[in-house]
Amino acid sequence: MNKIIDLRSDTLTKPSQAMRKAMYDAEVGDDVYKEDPTVNELEKYSAELLGKEAALFVTTGTMGNQLSLNVLTQPGDEVICEKDAHIFQYESGSPAALSGIQLSLVDGVRGVFTPEQVEPLIRPTSAYYMARTRVIEVENTHNRAGGTINPIENIKALSALAKKYNLYFHLDGARIWNASVETGISPADYAQHFDTISCCLSKGLGAPIGSIIAGSKDFIKEAFRKRKAWGGGMRQAGVIAAAGLYALKNNIPKLKEDHEKAKVLANQLSQLQNVKVDMLSVQTNIVMFTVKNISVENFLTKCKDNGLKLGTGKVGVIRAVMHMDVSMENIEEAVKIIERII
Repeated sequence: MNKIIDLRSDTLTKPSQAMRKAMYDAEVGDDVYKEDPTVNELEKYSAELLGKEAALFVTTGTMGNQLSLNVLTQPGDEVICEKDAHIFQYESGSPAALSGIQLSLVDGVRGVFTPEQVEPLIRPTSAYYMARTRVIEVENTHNRAGGTINPIENIKALSALAKKYNLYFHLDGARIWNASVETGISPADYAQHFDTISCCLSKGLGAPIGSIIAGSKDFIKEAFRKRKAWGGGMRQAGVIAAAGLYALKNNIPKLKEDHEKAKVLANQLSQLQNVKVDMLSVQTNIVMFTVKNISVENFLTKCKDNGLKLGTGKVGVIRAVMHMDVSMENIEEAVKIIERII
């Protein structure tokens, strides 16, 4: 049987042999007591990489985002974010369920919104009868928009707006590594404009589990306490932290190859009849496209039957995500499968 080409997500990567060896060799302790040396090393290395005072290892990106928002807010507060933000679309209603906060949605362009759009949404501090605006949240790269990059000048302007109104500024940087590799802007240069950041180790970087949140020492101290309350305290977690540490030290430059695969896929798909690709959104490792004369459900089923797994984005949109476990040859074969089907 031919190998399945799986482009549903970059979370599908499996640890390499070198990463598995790092996990096997990891020195461990009890992380709830802060005695796991590998977790401690990962957190120290991540904080330095992101230019923050401290960092905390958490199980998932959702936990990272939600811990951050919880620490930054009080029940009844409001967070301003883009309408297709991961914290709104894909985190199971956690802002309301876990922190008692609501989201104010901005209609961005390819996931990017401007200070001019945000400022009218900031609640006046005198309006005690309204929710209290507390956080502006940005996602970079933006998943549902197709892996688009928020321009650094726009981030700087939003940061200045947040400071003007005494608001916190949080970055969902699940794929900040992709933005950094593509633009040449370091993760620390991105992160310096934010109070807090959450970033993923288990997407394109290939670790089997885990995310990092980073910020001030006081922020991380409170997030550590809340992580325990939410059931996220781990014991001999060095086994999985070692994978994240290996990923950060070895796999970030490899993301550029995923971006090249995405460009090849997008360019070839755009030449097919009955396929439409928004080429302006193809900026990193994600390709969003639509098909004509066949339903999305039927198309995905036929692709799967022919050895190609694809995912979905917005309603009616198909998503293909490049990662280190697919080759350029796999991408060429994926195009052939799609061409046969449509």
